[in-house]
Amino acid sequence: MANVLIIGCGGREHALAWKFSQSPSISKVFTSPQNATEYSCGNEIANLDDIEIIKNFCQKYSIKLVVIGPEKQICDGWTEALSEDTKVFAPSQKASQIEASKSFAKDFMKTQEIPTAEYKTFSYITDAAEYIQNSNFSTFVIKEDGLCAGKGVYIMNTKEEAQKKLYSLNVSSDTPIIIEEFLEGFEISALCFSDGKNIQLMPFSQDHKRAFEGDRGENTGGMGAIAPLFLAESTEKKVKEILQKTIDALQEQGAEYKGVLYAGLMITKDGPKVLEYNCRFGDPETQVLLRLLNSDFYQICMACCDGTLDKFEIEWSNKCAIGFVVASNGYPGSFIKGADITDIPVDTDDTVTFYAGIKKSENGILKNSGGRVLCVTSIGKSFYDAKTKALEGVEKIKFSEKFYRRDIGRFVMSKRNPLSYESAGVNITEGNDLIDSIKFACKETLIPGTDQIGGFGALIDLNKAGFTDPLLVLGMDGVGTKLEVASEIKNFSSLGYDLVGMCVNDVLCHGAAPLAFLDYYVTGKLKKEEAAEVICGIAKACKEAGAALVGGETAEMPGVYGPNQWDLAGCCIGAKEREWPAIPEYDNIRIDDIIIGITSNGLHSNGFSLVRKIFKENCIAYDKPTPWNANQTFGDELLKPTKIYIKPLLQLVTSHQIKALAHITGGGLTENVPRILPKTLSAEIDCKNLHILDIFKWLQKAGDIQAKEMFRTFNCGVGMVAVVDAIKSSHVLAEIEKAGIHAYEMGKICKKPENGDSIILHHVEDVFDFGDAGVVQQKRANVAIFISGTGSNMINLINQASNPSSYSNIRLVICNRPEAHGLERAREKGIEAICIPHGDDRHAFEDKIHQELIKRDIDFICLAGFMRILTGEFTQKWINRIINIHPSILPSFKGAHAVKLALEAGVKVTGCTAHFVSEEVDAGKIIAQEVVAVEEKDDEKTLHSKIQEKEHLMFPKVMEIVAKSIVCGI
Repeated sequence: MANVLIIGCGGREHALAWKFSQSPSISKVFTSPQNATEYSCGNEIANLDDIEIIKNFCQKYSIKLVVIGPEKQICDGWTEALSEDTKVFAPSQKASQIEASKSFAKDFMKTQEIPTAEYKTFSYITDAAEYIQNSNFSTFVIKEDGLCAGKGVYIMNTKEEAQKKLYSLNVSSDTPIIIEEFLEGFEISALCFSDGKNIQLMPFSQDHKRAFEGDRGENTGGMGAIAPLFLAESTEKKVKEILQKTIDALQEQGAEYKGVLYAGLMITKDGPKVLEYNCRFGDPETQVLLRLLNSDFYQICMACCDGTLDKFEIEWSNKCAIGFVVASNGYPGSFIKGADITDIPVDTDDTVTFYAGIKKSENGILKNSGGRVLCVTSIGKSFYDAKTKALEGVEKIKFSEKFYRRDIGRFVMSKRNPLSYESAGVNITEGNDLIDSIKFACKETLIPGTDQIGGFGALIDLNKAGFTDPLLVLGMDGVGTKLEVASEIKNFSSLGYDLVGMCVNDVLCHGAAPLAFLDYYVTGKLKKEEAAEVICGIAKACKEAGAALVGGETAEMPGVYGPNQWDLAGCCIGAKEREWPAIPEYDNIRIDDIIIGITSNGLHSNGFSLVRKIFKENCIAYDKPTPWNANQTFGDELLKPTKIYIKPLLQLVTSHQIKALAHITGGGLTENVPRILPKTLSAEIDCKNLHILDIFKWLQKAGDIQAKEMFRTFNCGVGMVAVVDAIKSSHVLAEIEKAGIHAYEMGKICKKPENGDSIILHHVEDVFDFGDAGVVQQKRANVAIFISGTGSNMINLINQASNPSSYSNIRLVICNRPEAHGLERAREKGIEAICIPHGDDRHAFEDKIHQELIKRDIDFICLAGFMRILTGEFTQKWINRIINIHPSILPSFKGAHAVKLALEAGVKVTGCTAHFVSEEVDAGKIIAQEVVAVEEKDDEKTLHSKIQEKEHLMFPKVMEIVAKSIVCGI
């Protein structure tokens, strides 16, 4: 029986001690210095800077193995110093340079041709500043060279930000910095055991380094982690090659590496690239990885020390693990120490809490002593299962300074690209390009008095046109796909306000008063009650805006529009006296003018193509209550009418209080504000000043939309923007508030940077936070997909399960053909995929499959192009838990030639059937069916293709039906 000493007392070291305590070879485990855990060696090791104290402790307690947790002691040469008395699980001081010096590590990678980001090292600020100024990088990564406790890395989005950060650092020949390109992709942690020659990979994991949800805020030592992470086989092979190459190259340089090698990698479109090396276990990756380790940890460490790792087979659990760091509020900056911590959950088989920055007072009360205080870890049959358990533990903890991220695992549990307006079928860039392409053609049609295109309306000078004195302003717009939401809810009362508001607010941006309005209502089949509700709403809105509803057109166009299709458009005619200000006053807008944000009523009438896509992908009904107001449905929120700004703002315009107005419609702040600015000036807006409504926070979270895309698509709570003189700002704000509309200062006008943008948004990433958005369905059924080929239908199932509200978790893909492309496609999606060749023994083949399913807690199976008939013995084990799609309307045309049989029978309709697999072929309980028409021109190929289209649409829905029945016990 051996005694083990672990140097360090953080969350990583507590996890190491916890794992060692499970070894039958261990008598006693010690951690140092003193901490709040049961493994503390008390006051005997109070100073981790004194190696002699450690040596004496090892001799006193006959320590057989020392594990050095922190990087400082490894880099100071403690491995060599302690190896005289005991075995040490840590690399040599020379090998540890790959962490101790980032410049050494980068040069090492370059020499060894290990893929990494393009970089340059600097010892002088002036050289670094010149490099930044002349660089083609759009985003900069600045790294301090030495040990920085997991920090010391700064991501700067502009040259100006990079220069500012540069001059806040201490740069010299002793403390150089590295400036490197920002790599696009997703980050993973790749750890391996090493005995100096051989390596064995641990499961890949993923740390969450940024402080706030949505990967915002400063870099930390890590706010949580998940494991295992599954990569494409080709990527996994390259990662293993990188780690082995690193060990081999160090060995050749006389730098023996025994212990744990940690590589932080970015998986880019060009393959994996190394971001950094650590010469020890990572934190918080260690806490989740050790939850999955089934082998004797002590024996693994001894094998590494003895150089016999290649003789040792390491076993890992097939569970999923997740860890949530509970930090002190303010971390990674300053924070309050000494706050009481109570109600830490008791450890169970599923959930274990590891101590880090925590101390026990003399009276036994636990108090925070560091930035990262606890790490609550859970294992489960899926990440959703593990996350639910871990969060239950986190939420029980009572700690006044408690701070944590709820979105740990967000990348793995989403498995999809962030949504954007373009993904919903609306391309803002294409629209801008269209305007540029038609400007010349439109310009040729202009007559005297009409000299604008691309503004919020069309300004017409009747005097120049040969008429009398007044100026007319025309504005035309529609309601867009908000109509679809209204049609589904059967509520049309607010659409009139949307139509009128969109037009009159545009006219207002030219300083005009609305005079008259015309509408156009077109449908495939007129429903007078609905039409009347819409047009009455238009009349009410016109009255509020002070415009006469002078006419319109109601058109019924069957054949062009379907019976349930319709559209709505309108035109506002406005007028202004010639002496009124001609806004925007381009020549009068000055640096330091104030930008005022005037609140919206909600979404108004823009971005609904993306909104509907988010609701569809999350399977959320419009009649569901909103998470922020249980008395209001999503439908109520989405149909809030466009706010009409005429009354409070027109008087301020005519009295020369406002220099410019921008109506924030499609394109958001990003596209609309620049339209009112001179070419030499920019709008500088601090997004932290914005009063962003809950609906926009929810949409960002539910759609996983990038913050920049939010400001480019939605009004985000700002319906109108005004530019005013700083002296007049207070008066303008007061007048708007009098009208019952909230307004506030949101930024100022500044000089446009060279080659810069017309709008500069600060703190874009820091303003959207809505927890789990009320849409993440944590409890899910574990699904295995069986394939034999490319897995085309498999991808549809994976995409369906990526929706936050799905009841399905694709846990495993099994293929019986090693050459099948579907295996790699699954791994590229982050799904564990294994090949079990079918061989000649059906029973042995199915027994292997059954064992793999049991190991991963699979609830049911989807056959997606699996070209093997399962035996009755197997189907009985999984009765009513195997789904198949058959290409006919069962019970007609069973068997492998269903399409051919349908054609031979001369049927006019066939289709596909989703059913449970039973011992008898195509005879299991039917779940759903879809019909396909058989046309005279159809042959076996064309008919099969049509049926397959239906199968691809139906299978994800059927998977959800079965998963929901399991999860909800239906």
